[in-house]
Amino acid sequence: MANLRMCPHCRAFVPASVRACTECGLVLGRREKRPSLGGAAIAGLVPPTHFTTLILMVVNFGLFAATLILTMKKADSGGAMASIDPYVLADFGAKFGPLIQAGQWWRLITAGFLHGGLFHILMNSWALYDLGAQVEQTYGTARFLVLYIVSCAAGFWASLWWSPATLSIGASASIFGLIGAMIANYTRNRSWVGAEMKAIYVRWAIYGLLFGLLPMFNIDNAAHLGGLAAGFLLGYVAAEPGPRVMEWFWRAAAVFALLIAAASFGLVWLAYPR
Repeated sequence: MANLRMCPHCRAFVPASVRACTECGLVLGRREKRPSLGGAAIAGLVPPTHFTTLILMVVNFGLFAATLILTMKKADSGGAMASIDPYVLADFGAKFGPLIQAGQWWRLITAGFLHGGLFHILMNSWALYDLGAQVEQTYGTARFLVLYIVSCAAGFWASLWWSPATLSIGASASIFGLIGAMIANYTRNRSWVGAEMKAIYVRWAIYGLLFGLLPMFNIDNAAHLGGLAAGFLLGYVAAEPGPRVMEWFWRAAAVFALLIAAASFGLVWLAYPR
């Protein structure tokens, strides 16, 4: 098959060698040069398209480290990596219905950056690392950030509705939102390539939801479904070709989403018991 890439404006597949989209005329960035043998290992570990995803992962791991340290202090033991203390998670902004209903709405966002143990964060990080670059390359950084944060909030809103008294955390609501966005993108693309790619992401979603039904794991499938639905709906809109002024709209929306996320953690800090 020919080496193709997707135009970020009209979503058409065009030959990777062209400098402008053959459908809408948008000037495309230069193709990334293959790394030399000496730089191949570094380039393989930190691909440029993973930058935003890596930042999100750093935030997740930073918060995991903080909750782990506090858990170990409370337990006075070094064996806490398998499970973070639920009271620590609640203090750091986990989704918990009674507190959200009392006005702490920011937990719908902060919960998506917390994890319950080492296995939990490693599994979500593996999925995010693989998927994040694909979504960012397809939608662009601004849309990617909006998709990630909105899917997080929608997922934990669904979890709040389904099981308000249950403590819930994890990046998987956002991850399912990214899967939903990719399904939406390839739903719009009616070519055979689009159909094949859509089938791949639909299988991802099905496998993830089936995994959530396993009794040995306490997985919040309501958050997964909420994130998936929000990601699909928002991704369907974001994939719509439009005037270039829409790029400014998405950039403003991304800035707003980041400010809301930052404010949410600021409110966690203000509400933190001292």
